[in-house]
Amino acid sequence: MSNLLCVGVIVGAHGVRGAIRIKSFTAQPADLAAYGPVEDDQGRRFRLTLLGEAKGVVLAKLAGVADRDAAEALKGVKLWVDRSALPKPDEDEFYYSDLVGLAAERTDGSPMGRVKGVFDFGGGDIIEICGPEGAVMLPFTRAVVPVVDIAGGRLVIDPPAEVDGEDEGGAAVPPVRGE
Repeated sequence: MSNLLCVGVIVGAHGVRGAIRIKSFTAQPADLAAYGPVEDDQGRRFRLTLLGEAKGVVLAKLAGVADRDAAEALKGVKLWVDRSALPKPDEDEFYYSDLVGLAAERTDGSPMGRVKGVFDFGGGDIIEICGPEGAVMLPFTRAVVPVVDIAGGRLVIDPPAEVDGEDEGGAAVPPVRGE
């Protein structure tokens, strides 16, 4: 799926006529339907008909999904579009998938690990770095990640003191252990 980018995930049914609720990963949630047909992990293509937005999700219909049971069966399905259908990111904007796998190094050049994922749980973007000491999740802000060098395959991380081994009282803070 290297040329495909995830633009949303089906989070459930809406009503009894086969409408679905989608958590959109696009800058503007309604843009989800603007990029043409979407595809699932098995390569099935669907045309979305946008119905509106409600409670932080996009409401839509998928061709061939006619009832609530069929819509509920799609819960958890990720929706993908070809990268070429999406706009090129502006300077200092990145698609999450472009960051996954990049090397992460501290401002002094020492390695931290690799980017495992980038998430938005509702309070801002979070970047997960996995290294020999385990995994750590950090805010994906300019202060914490001052350099994103996709061409060079790396990020520079300036972790907060409490993440980099000391809390405000000076005690060592263990890293979060990865899988």
